[in-house]
This record gives sequence, structure tokens and C-alpha cells, in this order.
Amino acid sequence: MAGASHHTLPPPVFDKPVKLLIVVAPYYKDIADNMIAGARAAAEQVGATCDLIEVPGALEIPTAIAMAERLSNYDGYVAIGCVIRGETTHYDTVCNDSSRGITLLGLQGACIGNGILTVENHQQAAVRADPADQNKGGGAAMAALHLIALARKWSGTTKGIGFRADEGAFRA
Repeated sequence: MAGASHHTLPPPVFDKPVKLLIVVAPYYKDIADNMIAGARAAAEQVGATCDLIEVPGALEIPTAIAMAERLSNYDGYVAIGCVIRGETTHYDTVCNDSSRGITLLGLQGACIGNGILTVENHQQAAVRADPADQNKGGGAAMAALHLIALARKWSGTTKGIGFRADEGAFRA
């Protein structure tokens, strides 16, 4: 709902460096550039560094992230793109499949902020991409950073199997 207030979490704090990869589909370059600016500013706010790669379209974003997750050393990823509804059902395919791909990667443990805008027109995208307005690029970067913080928090813990190895041992 337009104009509704919403809560945002405070930025996470890191004691070790964070390295993000921004994966952008610059089909609408003005929108992409604004979202990149927002994402970079969010990363700088917590002392993270960013690399940037471009892919042809939103459908290629999950594939590029999957390759980076498998072949590189990034802590997290920021997916940036924009899909504007057109006259065909291609919009639905791109929206659904790019989102599904990112979600599946996240469920496998990748820390991803989804900043792929899905809008009705260019004006809606411009408002959402503007770092001085809705700043969805910055929000996507912060989402990735929060997931990285959670992953680091939980990385050294183990759940165990419900009992201690020495409990219930037979003693003669």
C-alpha cells in the first residue's frame, strides 16, 4: 500500500570483512544504475566491499549467482533487475522463474537479497529504484547483509543428535 509505514532492521555489525557480489541485469539502465547506487551505499554503511557483474536479463541472475556461489568466495549476493509488464505473458515467466531461482539458491544456503523489481510501468520502477525514495537496491543489499550476519552467527553451532555420547552407556 502506497504511503504505508514499514519497519526496517538496523544495519548488521560485522567483525570480519564482508564481500558482496552485485549481479545486475541492466535492461533498463537508468533503473539499474539507481539500484546499484543504493546497494553500494548500503554495503559501504557496514564496511562491506562489492564487485559488480552484468548479465543479459533477469532470468540469468540466478544462474550467475549459482556459478559464483560454486566457483568464488563471496559472502552474499544482491540481485538487481527490473521487469516491466508488457503485452504478453513473458512478464509472468520472467518474474516467477527469476524469483523461484533466487529462492531455491537461498534455501540451499546462499545469502541473497532479491532486488528484481516487478512493476506495471517505468514510473513505478523509478520510484522504487531511487536511493532517495524507496531505495529497493539498498534494501536488497541490506537483506543479503542480514542473512550473512545470521549465517556467521550460526556457522559454529551444531544441533547434535539429541543426547550426549556418554549418556546411557553401560557400566559394569
